[in-house]
Amino acid sequence: MARPMESSPKRPRISVDVAPELRRRLRLAAAKRDLTIRQYVLEAIRDRLQEDLGDESAGVLALTAKADPVLAELWDNPRDSEYDRV
Repeated sequence: MARPMESSPKRPRISVDVAPELRRRLRLAAAKRDLTIRQYVLEAIRDRLQEDLGDESAGVLALTAKADPVLAELWDNPRDSEYDRV
């Protein structure tokens, strides 16, 4: 029997196909923490985003050298410094 949808604003859905062994491991890991697979995966995603992007309240979606080291490497060069004077 399907569970009723939570009362919240409509959110985008992400679908991911996984191998049966990975699904089995997800189920075990989630059960170990007394979570649903959905809760486990969302928590894992949040943890990884925190690790990769830092604190959400600090405006991590802004394009900054601190938020994205690849951009920092591209921006920290003599050619790009010309744009700093504009």
